[in-house]
Amino acid sequence: MAAVDNIIYGCDYRSGKPVRVTIAGGLIERIDDLQSDGGSGYLIAPGLTDLQVNGYAGFDLNTEPLMPETVRGIAVRLWSEGVTTFFPTLITNSEGNMVRSVRAIAEACRQWPEAAGAVGGIHLEGPFISREEGARGAHPAEYVRPPDFELFSGWQEAAGGMIRIITLSPEWPGSADFIRKASASGVIVAIGHTAATPEQIREAIEAGATLSTHLGNGSHQMLPRHRNYIWEQLAADELFITFISDGFHLPDSVMKVFMRMKPERAILVSDSTNFTGMASGDYSTHIGGEVTLTGAGKLHIKGNPNMLAGSGKSLLHCVQTLALKGLTSLADALDMAGLIPYRMAGLPGDKLLTPGGVADLVLISKDNEELRIVRTIRGGETVFRL
Repeated sequence: MAAVDNIIYGCDYRSGKPVRVTIAGGLIERIDDLQSDGGSGYLIAPGLTDLQVNGYAGFDLNTEPLMPETVRGIAVRLWSEGVTTFFPTLITNSEGNMVRSVRAIAEACRQWPEAAGAVGGIHLEGPFISREEGARGAHPAEYVRPPDFELFSGWQEAAGGMIRIITLSPEWPGSADFIRKASASGVIVAIGHTAATPEQIREAIEAGATLSTHLGNGSHQMLPRHRNYIWEQLAADELFITFISDGFHLPDSVMKVFMRMKPERAILVSDSTNFTGMASGDYSTHIGGEVTLTGAGKLHIKGNPNMLAGSGKSLLHCVQTLALKGLTSLADALDMAGLIPYRMAGLPGDKLLTPGGVADLVLISKDNEELRIVRTIRGGETVFRL
């Protein structure tokens, strides 16, 4: 059972100054400056928020049938990676499996407080995406379909209203109408796995789309050099973007441009799969495909190293990659994985490290430039300790 500790010592992750954080009622009650942190050198930062988790450590959210225990299993294991809030992500699948899977996630949150406290909402990544090769990524083509709000509403009912994000491609006729209805219902509409024209991207934004899913991935190998869906999304001031900084999904130069264009709207996601944290080798997926996890943690379609199949790295690793490469500061990388996604998702309270902030915190050590979670605090309770 989680232990309750209401006083934390360490260094503010942004200022580097030693502080004492006092917690009460699940919130930060006060922060006092100190002369020393006692020599630990630990950083205190907001807990991480991962908007795109397909699985972790052998637990697969896209398996059939999805069991509620899987959701809880991921929630408690992600604490060791500093993730205090995550969005279970379901990829393109049949209508029936979608219904059963969202029900399982909702049931997990009803059964276990640790799941209810960690799940920020459900992310549907599909099935209203592009059918085109490259843009579709590893999603099964047979279940890809045009946006259908009546169908989506049935899934939302089965989920008890927990669907919070839907990723779609606005290339389909009627996409704008779907986006307007979904946005009006409080769902965040994200553009991803798309072959849309710049005009269709703009129409989607005007209809209410506010997010881009793993920008630069789930895309064609070759694009028109100027008029393409990546530039159009990057240039849209209205859009937040998510991207995967695991060292495999995007070149450093692309990530640097993303962050410069979206200094307050860039969000890191892991896109982690059930293979994240597992031994290297070849594996079979829930949809019957074969993937390879390399020793370096790259996850790709077997026999095609250029076709990624999700990520084999955690969100903490994505933070570490950006900081170690010198592409941004550690503090900014932590905000892109914690504070910014939490706010974008409209979750209760604020993860700002200040009195009144939500007491979802992590203590981080830097050991030979490697980040390690020493302690994770969720709702004022210590849920993980190294």
